[in-house]
Amino acid sequence: MNDHFIYVRDLYKANKSRLKLEILCSENGLNRKISNDELHRPGLALSGYVELFTWDRLQILGNTEISYLNKIGGEELKSSINRFIEFEIPAVIITNGNQAPEYLLKAAALRNISVFKTSLNTTQFVHLLGDYLSNVFAPRQSVHGTLVDVYGVGILFTGKSGIGKSEIALDLIERGHRLVADDLVILRKKAEDVLIGYGVEQSEHMMEIRGIGLVDIKSIFGIRGIRMRKRVEVEVYLEEWDEQKAYERVGLNESYATWLDIEIPKIILPINPGKNITVISETIALNHLSKMYGFHPAREFNARSRKRMLEKKASPLADDRSYLDKDLE
Repeated sequence: MNDHFIYVRDLYKANKSRLKLEILCSENGLNRKISNDELHRPGLALSGYVELFTWDRLQILGNTEISYLNKIGGEELKSSINRFIEFEIPAVIITNGNQAPEYLLKAAALRNISVFKTSLNTTQFVHLLGDYLSNVFAPRQSVHGTLVDVYGVGILFTGKSGIGKSEIALDLIERGHRLVADDLVILRKKAEDVLIGYGVEQSEHMMEIRGIGLVDIKSIFGIRGIRMRKRVEVEVYLEEWDEQKAYERVGLNESYATWLDIEIPKIILPINPGKNITVISETIALNHLSKMYGFHPAREFNARSRKRMLEKKASPLADDRSYLDKDLE
């Protein structure tokens, strides 16, 4: 079972208005745990087949399930509900404004299982609740770094403490870009290849600048200087210049960083005196956008060079530019 969970109470409070939830019985059941983001419609379980019943999920009773229970009635109804309710179900939610069978409410109350009702149709309800749960249970990881939205590209600056991540971010904000999080960035996997970054609530949009202390970016730069969250698309690792190290010069050999099993481009950026890291960061963002639109500068240069060499090999005179020596204009 997933060690990450939420209480039924949390789900109810967060979605009471949005999902039009009404609790029908057993507030004691609000202390039960929801341990995954999957939803289940227990049609087969109600009919008696419980061999593959995924009881550890929220159980959704729609028109089909309620119609079936109302049709069988009597002792068969009680037997069906007893078999269904004997499992440690997190909660039961009845959709489409259907009336809950009275025996279901009695049995659930005895087992301390909360039963809810919503006026939303099943399809709409499952979509909205599934979206909420997928967000709650999305894998996450914290990283020491700074996340900035540069020209719409989420750049995650990493590197050892004191390398200058916050100072670079501050300069970018002054140039019109937006801070997402500083010092501690929370990464969340939203889809198969989507990585979302945001900050912690207690230090939201605050930056620590050595020699100054804490700076409130929203108060100084206004709403234009911040955003709540951003997709992380490029990691820029900052390090001090090492003369003995060979750094990428052309860009054909691309590096990648892996966060939560998602690969994103990683650029190792050496820092030395006089280097304008802010402008380079903007260039990194624009270069990334170019690649997204299908233009890869390094590959384009390589293809052009290869073409020129092949043409020169085929016709040595093709590259004769001696006439330019007499061109004085």
